[in-house]
Amino acid sequence: MIQPADVHELVSHWWFAYDNAIYDEWADMFTDDAHFTCRTDTGKTNYEEFVNADVHGKAAVLAWQIEHRKGSPHPLRHGGENVHISANRGDDADFRSYIRVSQIISGSPSDLSTALVTGTVRLEGGVLRFSALHTVLDTEESNVIGERKVF
Repeated sequence: MIQPADVHELVSHWWFAYDNAIYDEWADMFTDDAHFTCRTDTGKTNYEEFVNADVHGKAAVLAWQIEHRKGSPHPLRHGGENVHISANRGDDADFRSYIRVSQIISGSPSDLSTALVTGTVRLEGGVLRFSALHTVLDTEESNVIGERKVF
């Protein structure tokens, strides 16, 4: 059974290695059949092309991630929050979390984005890896939840 602390460790490791472009650590964090998606919640930003992804297989996931990271600011910080398991099937588990993304502008931290991150992790040979990782960047204007028509 996959433990919540192990999922949190993998998610934290991923964001740290991603932010710092530690490319040689990335490959061991994904299964060979990994699926990665990224999009905004509205699909209406001027940076849709830069963030949109739907790639399958470790090689394609890594290629997209490296290219995307090379086009992103540094320092960049993804803070994973509220990481928890939503389903546990022994050697596979689904998780959900948030990220808060910041960068430095004029010498001060500035929020860049927030997002909902979901995915699946799998134990392979005793190593926990992402088999799916999905990021939906928040771009919709916040409003009263009881007034929303769609969830």
